[in-house]
Amino acid sequence: MFNMVRTKGDRVFEMHGPTCASPGQRETRALLLKSLSTFVLGLLFLLASCGGQGEEHERHEGGRYAATTALQADTVVHSNYVCQIHSVQHIELRALEKGYLQDIYVDEGQLVKEGQVLFQIRPTLYQAEVERAEAEAEFAMIEYRNTKALADSNVVSPNELAMSKAQYDKAKAELSVAQAHLGFAQIRAPFNGIIGRFHVRKGSLLDEGELLTELSDNSSMWVYFNVPEAEYLAYSQNSKAEEGMKVQLRMANNDVFDQDGEITAIESDFNNTTGNIAFRATFINPKGLLRHGQTGNILMESRLKDVLLIPQKATFEVLDHRYVYVIDKDSVLHTTRIGIGPELQHLFVVTEGLKKDDRILLEGLRKVKDKEKVDFEFVFADSVMTHLDLYAE
Repeated sequence: MFNMVRTKGDRVFEMHGPTCASPGQRETRALLLKSLSTFVLGLLFLLASCGGQGEEHERHEGGRYAATTALQADTVVHSNYVCQIHSVQHIELRALEKGYLQDIYVDEGQLVKEGQVLFQIRPTLYQAEVERAEAEAEFAMIEYRNTKALADSNVVSPNELAMSKAQYDKAKAELSVAQAHLGFAQIRAPFNGIIGRFHVRKGSLLDEGELLTELSDNSSMWVYFNVPEAEYLAYSQNSKAEEGMKVQLRMANNDVFDQDGEITAIESDFNNTTGNIAFRATFINPKGLLRHGQTGNILMESRLKDVLLIPQKATFEVLDHRYVYVIDKDSVLHTTRIGIGPELQHLFVVTEGLKKDDRILLEGLRKVKDKEKVDFEFVFADSVMTHLDLYAE
């Protein structure tokens, strides 16, 4: 009834039913199949029974869980806000007159002093205008002096003297205008700062008002960040708000800037789309590490009084809501939804849904269910907070 076939060193048994079998053979085969089926069913039942006993044993052995209560205490929370960093002064330098750019006396990224010449526009035309205005002013001055001498001798009338004086004043004014135009041919730094990227090159034909470069004063930096309305109200009600709260700046490389900043301004209006309001913090920048246009995160410290703290380990999430298992006086679990405030390391601040004396399950949240009676061991909250790492999963 069995034929053995050897395939690549392995033995494979195949059962072939004969085309013709006697009644005795058919009866023997039926008994054999019945015995085999009974054996397989018994084996499956035995495995299932052993597995069920193992799960029950595991649940029984791990059925005593740790429980605790919330800790009521004062704490400090560092709120994190994305921010943009700006120079206290960041301006565009533009050409005040038309002409060819004759010289560039600085380089990109160079630190310059107030009054330093940065660009020179070819001054030929403006120099000629100044010389012409000087000649006209000198001629008007001579005319005025001669007229005044004649007026003193009563040769000319006082009106003629006044007209000569007016012509002289006009000539001086035109000279001042010509000198101003000549001065505009030199672009000077209005304050100490760092030169930005050049938008023109030597020899460029400039139009009036054309952008040359930018200049940034990085001695102090203004850092802007958006604060939600609820946190703005908490800040405004803080007694230190008028004094200027201290903040820290975490830079893009996750290092904290070595100077503390101070909140110096709050915008007048909320953004109706986001519900935020812009804060401005000022940081001194003695080493010049910060530059205009950088980004980072503002760390603002908030002091919370008499808040309830629970381990994050004691909570679980269902459909974006946080829950805990509250244990009643009969040791029965009740699924309780809670409100979460600021998040600390290993801790949540509870804003609603829990009282100070409520016992909550600390361990085994995945092994129990609502309305189940549990055997637990109570651990005081201060001890739990001291050894939070031991309870972390």
